Amino acid sequence: MAPQKISPLKIAFVGAGSIGFTRKLLADLLTVPEFANVEFSFTDINKRNLDMVAEICRRDIAANGLKAKVSATLNRRTALRGANYVFCVVRVGGIEAFTHDIEIPLKYGIDQCVGDTLCAGGIMYGQRGIAVLLDICKDIREVAAPNCLLLNYANPMAMMTWAATVYGGVRCVGLCHGIQHGMLGIAAAIGASAKDLDVICIGINHQTWYTQVKHNGVDVPMDKILAGFENDPEASRDEKVRIDMMRRFGYFSTESNGHLSEYLPWYRKRPAEIKNWISNTDWITGETGGYLRVVTEGRHWFEEEFGEGRLPTTVEFTAENRSSEHGSYILEAMETGRVYRGFFNLANRNTISNLPADAIIEAPGFVDRFGFNMPQFGDLPLGCAAVCNASISVQRMGAMAAATGDITLLRQAMLMDPLVGAVCNPPEVWQLVDEMLVAQAEWLPQYSEAIKGAKARLAKGPLIKTKANNKGAARKKIRTTAEIRAQEKKNPREGH
Repeated sequence: MAPQKISPLKIAFVGAGSIGFTRKLLADLLTVPEFANVEFSFTDINKRNLDMVAEICRRDIAANGLKAKVSATLNRRTALRGANYVFCVVRVGGIEAFTHDIEIPLKYGIDQCVGDTLCAGGIMYGQRGIAVLLDICKDIREVAAPNCLLLNYANPMAMMTWAATVYGGVRCVGLCHGIQHGMLGIAAAIGASAKDLDVICIGINHQTWYTQVKHNGVDVPMDKILAGFENDPEASRDEKVRIDMMRRFGYFSTESNGHLSEYLPWYRKRPAEIKNWISNTDWITGETGGYLRVVTEGRHWFEEEFGEGRLPTTVEFTAENRSSEHGSYILEAMETGRVYRGFFNLANRNTISNLPADAIIEAPGFVDRFGFNMPQFGDLPLGCAAVCNASISVQRMGAMAAATGDITLLRQAMLMDPLVGAVCNPPEVWQLVDEMLVAQAEWLPQYSEAIKGAKARLAKGPLIKTKANNKGAARKKIRTTAEIRAQEKKNPREGH
């Protein structure tokens, strides 16, 4: 069937200097025949990375014989002018700020694997990200095309999407691939193919629960799924937290062992017990600061592999190579009317009846020319809802704190965070917030007055004693690119 005729489209990427994500999303979009001539506009604050990614994408487009155009600019308003869709893939503060997110909490005994969604690192990541996101939203309101849709891929997903929706005044959907990845795990546990599964998975981002799993149309009992994980040698070694949560709450949760362990008050609060719940097979199974190590190694890899004019092999824009990321399918549905069923982060209203109406929930929905349609799923199982509600309170306070620069709300969000609250007492949390605000001051303009007070308190003392040299329960050293290559030869899973 011939492609439909659609109006000229402009698709902008903010934070486009991220080679992996930007290139993959562009390739996904250009598998859609109707998008062969779209205009892509990239913007970032890092000119070197921005220019390199733009050149890589132009080479991919030329190799596939398409006429899509890619422009790149450091001026965000220029990039967003007239845009119909905007992808947000920013990491505000980069690795430097991310290092503070992991290292400062460690001094207080808060041991994180990822630190990008909840816990001390995720909350501060949200403060930095929302400060920039609200400026992006302002630009969208003022210069983008009418009814422009913001597709947010940036973490902390719920807080960022909450801020854009409530304080940014734009249409926004949050997108993540955790549910698709979790389905692969369930399929392996029951000896099936993920393409033959149909699931209802609801909750909040990174804390969604598979409340129904069908295989070829037949319900799969939850105890069968649990037994599958318990009896699998790799899963039982690498997914101890997820398995334990399923035993106690009755349903499997989307996120990896390392992610999930830092959202809860039980598994990382006693240093001597952390290794009982994680493995060292891969960073995502629970390694202390594992994601920080991986992105640091990735930056070194990027600079060495693609520096000095070297560029990667071009990719083919084929249906077989299209990823499971929701973004391209949403745009295809909205522009062509082809209905797409995916998993979306949107304001709850009454999608999940026993979570707050204002919360950003993640649930299955449909999208077409008329936008998003979210079915009503009723109640989340009570225990699962209780886990989500603890995080929702933190997200609500964190988003409002970031939007207003309210240090009291920021402190309360930290104190109410499940893992922070399990490890630290209130005076320690107050000092932790002061330290993190001062360390990240350059990315937190909304806290300028609060930071002055934090500096004065830290200078005056007396200070609560912390463990400045705490490296965490399961830390690994950052590898050189040569070491990564050597490990890839021995064991591909432990490579890059």
